[in-house]
Amino acid sequence: MSLRVAILLSGGGSNMVALVDSMTGAHPARPVLVLSNRPDAGGLEKASARGIATDAIDHRAFPGREAFEDALHARLLAADTELVCLAGFMRILTPGFVARWEGRMLNIHPSLLPLYPGLHTHARALAAGDTEAGCTVHEVTAALDSGPLLGQARVPVAPDDTAESLAARVLTAEHRLYPAVLERFARGERSPLHLR
Repeated sequence: MSLRVAILLSGGGSNMVALVDSMTGAHPARPVLVLSNRPDAGGLEKASARGIATDAIDHRAFPGREAFEDALHARLLAADTELVCLAGFMRILTPGFVARWEGRMLNIHPSLLPLYPGLHTHARALAAGDTEAGCTVHEVTAALDSGPLLGQARVPVAPDDTAESLAARVLTAEHRLYPAVLERFARGERSPLHLR
């Protein structure tokens, strides 16, 4: 019996594609829904082209975060979701929503947490003079970008890096790390995975 995975996104969906394309063969999980808070998110079309059910729940149509998240939660339940993967989902979730999915929701963040939670991670790494950057997959908790670490991938910072060039290399690492962590998590493995 495969674990039923829903993927939440707000943009182009490159991490979603990496996750979906990995969930084949003997993989212990299968994608059942790709859901976005933006009806125009490019990732929805990519998911649909792969035969995955898609939906959009526009957060702007709701009077507040709780009402939006109630609709999100109801849609996840309707798909019999067992695990939620955030993949570029650009909404901060309330503690109430997180509590409903605690232990069953993963996120990928473009820094080596606990360094640089939040936004502008690559510019912050360059400003600090870091020689290494990377990405982290973690369980989602109520505190932003601070749940238990499940995996990290490191990339060197080049002397001539810009935030954009560093972001592109980190994104490539994200596409390796997230599928690997998802497969391990779906098999019950919680020890952190470290990639270079």
